[in-house]
Amino acid sequence: MPNGKKAVLLQINMMKQKTINNIISIEGRGLHTGKIAKVTLCPANENEGIFFVRTDLENSPVIHAKAENVTDTARGTTLSENGASVSTIEHLMASLCANGIDNLKIELDCPEIPILDGSAKYWVELIEKAGVKKLSVDKKFLEIKQPIHYTSEDGKTEYWAVPSETFSVTSTIDFNSDLIGTQMAELKNLKEFNSDFASCRTFVFLSEIAFLLDNNLIKGGDLANAIVFADKPLDEKTTERIAKFFDKDKSEVKTEHGVINTIKLQYHNEPARHKLLDFIGDISLASPNIKGHFIIMRPGHTTNTYFAKQIKKDMDTMNSVPVYDPNKEPVFDIMEIRKRLPHRFPMLLIDKIIDVGEDYIVGLKNVTGNEDFFNGHFPEEPVMPGVLVVEALGQTGGMLVLKDAKDGEKYNTYFMKFEEVKFRNKVVPGDTLLLKLQQIGPIRRGVIQMKGTAYVGSKICVEATMMAMVTKA
Repeated sequence: MPNGKKAVLLQINMMKQKTINNIISIEGRGLHTGKIAKVTLCPANENEGIFFVRTDLENSPVIHAKAENVTDTARGTTLSENGASVSTIEHLMASLCANGIDNLKIELDCPEIPILDGSAKYWVELIEKAGVKKLSVDKKFLEIKQPIHYTSEDGKTEYWAVPSETFSVTSTIDFNSDLIGTQMAELKNLKEFNSDFASCRTFVFLSEIAFLLDNNLIKGGDLANAIVFADKPLDEKTTERIAKFFDKDKSEVKTEHGVINTIKLQYHNEPARHKLLDFIGDISLASPNIKGHFIIMRPGHTTNTYFAKQIKKDMDTMNSVPVYDPNKEPVFDIMEIRKRLPHRFPMLLIDKIIDVGEDYIVGLKNVTGNEDFFNGHFPEEPVMPGVLVVEALGQTGGMLVLKDAKDGEKYNTYFMKFEEVKFRNKVVPGDTLLLKLQQIGPIRRGVIQMKGTAYVGSKICVEATMMAMVTKA
């Protein structure tokens, strides 16, 4: 799991969301299915995001390009939603990210995006031909605010994300082969993508091809859409099988070291550049606009998309954290709270209400060393009892119920049920406890359901769902 996770969603007023100007299409064969697919890129409105439409299926189901929709990463990235899927999306997604496209409708009549020449070159050209159009709404940025670190379970893959004013990536690959070995690639700015990374092709080792064929993959593979490295000698039967697949004479399939499709590498580190290209496509599923520097070692689709999911999850969590400005006047001070709640010392556990919405409220409790409960819990290591944090959440929930009541003293709020209570971090003297209550569904017959979360800073201390009944006093 990533350590030190922090990510927040920001709006940068200087930059506007983008789509394309004109509808444009391309056809090609899917790498694994072997099927010919037609892909049509269509302009989309602001805040619609990037989404795929399977026109070959009944009701044309929509699949949104989001990290949470990733369902398979075996030999490319697959998204699934609404009973449909689309695979091998990474090259197209990288091209959209690099060219600032936030909103796009992608129609296709096949479950797989065509591989084309194994790079992102044709997608970049298609976007340039369609033209880029600015929209009226500001871009939404995911900004890395504090370092994030991830290590895979086997310890072979490591990722770091650190704060930066722009998006940049440093990538290192390390294969157990002297054909590729250890390579590094660096993208300092997305402006470099079209010229220095888009044309870098996917690659495969000759010894892997038999396995892929055995697993009913690469039906659309040929020597025109991948760099094939001959990494080890093959037996005659395997050589014949691969030669037949590529429609080549057996003598043309090299078994010595080298690139068997006799194409010249565009860069000495083309494999590393392509892995970086894949990473951009996968990480953009967290957000099409990211501010941060990524350092990735031995990347792959599985770890790329896991990291994207974690960053997206962190972003959603951080967006829900209440922001406390001590200079701002409270919505309800302690005197107003006393008018609505029957609690008094030592059981009144909220000091003020700092934010109120239609279906949520945020309360605050300043935890001091003079709290009565610290005398016994515990004298040598004072910790606020978890049940009292839950009680503070309940009292804040009472304020949510009675926030609009002018005669709040005529009503009482009785809690009927607390569920899914989780204690995550302790609360100690000196902490400022922020108590957020979110209403879940409408009030029925005086009964309200709420989700409560207690924070210290950005740390979640206690979570609970609760049900309460409002009655006349």
